[in-house]
Amino acid sequence: MAEVTVSSVIDAPVEKVWARIRDFNGLPGWHPRMVKSHIEDGKSAETIGCVRNFELASGARMREKLLDFSDADFRVSYSILETPQPLTNHKATLQLRRVTDGDRTYAEWTASFDAAPDEADKIAAGMAANVFQGGFNALKSHFSGQS
Repeated sequence: MAEVTVSSVIDAPVEKVWARIRDFNGLPGWHPRMVKSHIEDGKSAETIGCVRNFELASGARMREKLLDFSDADFRVSYSILETPQPLTNHKATLQLRRVTDGDRTYAEWTASFDAAPDEADKIAAGMAANVFQGGFNALKSHFSGQS
């Protein structure tokens, strides 16, 4: 099983960062690689088990299932159901924590998945750089007033 962990500190209070990212259907509103999204079957984006169907800037489509959602813990977990990447058994968690020194936010995005040994490192590196760090960079830019 491959594992990916990316963390960052965002110069904004945890409540403000969470307000920006908490909508499971809201990726296109804050992540530069996501362009369109909808929740299937008319479910709420806060309903455990709902599926978001979204399009990447590359034109690829993905489907992800909400596994856990907590406003109290500033956490969302999901699994990939369909992706162009050759992976299975995916689970990811995006967790925010308060940094009291400066009222900032510690953000950590983790994932685990199965993939062929010759593909796993490449998929993990792309996920880390493009999805996780790319999302954190967009949040940092937004909260610094540069977006």
